[in-house]
Amino acid sequence: MGQSKVLYAVGKAVCKPVFKLLYRYKTIIEEPLPLVGGMIIASNHISNSDPVLLGLSQKKRRLFFMAKIELFKNKFFGALIRALGAFPVERGAGEDLIRDGEIMTIFIEGGRSKTGELMRPRSGCALVAQQMQVPVVPACITIVGNKKHTFAKRVIHFGKPLTPEKL
Repeated sequence: MGQSKVLYAVGKAVCKPVFKLLYRYKTIIEEPLPLVGGMIIASNHISNSDPVLLGLSQKKRRLFFMAKIELFKNKFFGALIRALGAFPVERGAGEDLIRDGEIMTIFIEGGRSKTGELMRPRSGCALVAQQMQVPVVPACITIVGNKKHTFAKRVIHFGKPLTPEKL
């Protein structure tokens, strides 16, 4: 099963009202993403819901997600997330997407924070941006209120794109 635009669109339509109800999320976008051209979104990672929240926060562009290879070991789940635009972390992974003008999303901490606190960012995102000569849009998902509450309110904040030179 390859990437499916239809499944992504249906998933977005189904998830949006559910996630609005559960997480009461709010999106802040400092500068709208260009409608064309490859780029990277670099985000923190605090919850399993983060890929969905980031995807729901972008109205006009589809996001593709770099994901740990262990998520692809279950054949059904692996096929499902691949159809939704996830791809396993491997050297050179995602470069074709960027060349094709798509948005590659990287959780820059290298994994999910178990505490909800920001972890040290890894250098892979900056390296890919430099090699591919594409901008990086910083994103931050913040929990508002009690961080231990599963369905606490979320704020998804997208900053202004950074050029590879600024990185």
